[in-house]
Formats: sequence, structure tokens, C-alpha cells
Amino acid sequence: MEISEKAPAKLNFSLDTPFRHQNGEQEWKMVMIAVDLADYVHIKTSKKLKEITVKTDSGFLPIDQRNLAYQAAKKLKERYQIDAGVEIVIDKKIPVAAGMGGGSSDAAAVLRGLNTLWNLGLSKAQLAKIGLEIDSDVPFCVYSEPALVTGKGEVVTPIGALPPLKLIIAKPRDSVSTPSILRRIDYNAIEHQDVEGVVEAIKQKDYSQMIEKMGNALEPITADRHPEILKIKQKMLTFGCDVAQMSGSGPTVFGICQKASRAQHVYNSLRGFCKEVYIVSPYSMS
Repeated sequence: MEISEKAPAKLNFSLDTPFRHQNGEQEWKMVMIAVDLADYVHIKTSKKLKEITVKTDSGFLPIDQRNLAYQAAKKLKERYQIDAGVEIVIDKKIPVAAGMGGGSSDAAAVLRGLNTLWNLGLSKAQLAKIGLEIDSDVPFCVYSEPALVTGKGEVVTPIGALPPLKLIIAKPRDSVSTPSILRRIDYNAIEHQDVEGVVEAIKQKDYSQMIEKMGNALEPITADRHPEILKIKQKMLTFGCDVAQMSGSGPTVFGICQKASRAQHVYNSLRGFCKEVYIVSPYSMS
């Protein structure tokens, strides 16, 4: 039996961390969206296989138990005592270590795919709960539609379609270590974001309110170590984006335009400054 799943990249339209839990983990409050830049995950399962194997066309990905897609298959196999192996082939399109949830989305694709192949009958909420044991972005990636994400990442509340827009994504050369950024958060100095304002604007399909309220509380922390982020952000605004900001813990920066022609202009202008530039649309799996 086999199945192919689309694994879309994610972006943060709003990112805040209200506090740190006693165990050191962050509490999150975010508006996340999926885009049509995606990996494709091909999953095959059979009793002949026994083992879990991962293959990928990217030289940057681990293919052992460090791989999140591998971990997803292992969790379901052990939890539901499935006597079958799994072969996972990842066709990689999302940049690695970009703050766009590529590994998490691959894991979510495996959870969805094996849920179907093994007839487990699990809901998205149940898959999200399992996903949280792998990485805090996996629950959102199970849904892959515009959503308010709270708790440690496991509470995903879909908020409906975005107003019409196009996105330009630029990934600088730098790689960012998320744990090192999270360790540097000073909860007395962090600038909290109006996450509810962004949610409300999306529900009302109010583009101008949405871009006004957007923000990422981690951006000043990452940009302090990686000034390239602010340079790209400034270029996006100069070339015509209505808003530009970092996604996740970085280093990826994205800009938003209402018109496709303007987005194309920004894309063309940016390509001279940054090797990895993409023009994408919002995506919803629902």
C-alpha cells in the first residue's frame, strides 16, 4: 500500500511567546499559514518491509532517527503495534533550516498518510497531539491552513481563508539554531504582539488591518545576530511589499503584496541580492 502527501511550508504572520513554562518550554501564541511551496512525501507500507527507512533527494537531511518523518512513523507504529515496515521518500522543495517548518511538515504528512494506510481513524486533533511529541510545529502542519496556534503548539484553531494576496519568500544563507534563539528571550524586554488583532483582521478579510497588526517577537533577537535579515526586509519594502517580516525563529523573511504583478516585480528585484527567492500563494489543506 502506498500514498503521496503534500507537505506545505509554513509562515508566521504573528508570533508571540507570552511566558516560559517552569520546565523551560515556551508558551506560544501565533497566527500561522501554509503556502504552496511544498515537499512531497511518498509513503509505502508492507509487512515485508519491517524496518522504517527514509530516502531524500536533499544532501542536508538526516535519514535516520533524527529525521522527523522517521520519528512520526516510529511513533504510530509503536503506539498502534503495527506489524509492518515503512518506506518514506521525501522530494524536498522547502529550504532546510529556514524556519519554514519543512521537517515538521514532512512528519505531519507521514502522520496523515499512515493514518489513512493503516485505517487508524484518528482525527486531526489526535494526530496533532501525537505530532507535538515530535516538534512544536507538527500540530499546525497536520492542519496546514490559516490558524491561531496556542499552548506549546498543540492547540490549533483554524480561522478561515486569508484576504487575496501573494507572498515573496527570501532565505538568506545563514542558518539559525532555534534553541539558541529561544534561550536568548528576555521576557522583561520582549515586545508582545497583537495576535488577536491579526486573527480578527483575517476573519474580516481586512487586508490593511492584517498587515498593520502583523509582527514577530523573535525578529529583533535573531536579527541582532544575523543583520542580513533586516537588509532583506528593507529591500522587500523598498521594492514594493506592503509588509515584510521574519518567519519563525528565522532566518527566512517574507513580504506580502495584494497584486500578483507587484509581487513579481519584488521577486525579480530581490533575486540579485538573495539566491533563494520564491513567489508563492497561501495554501489550505481543508
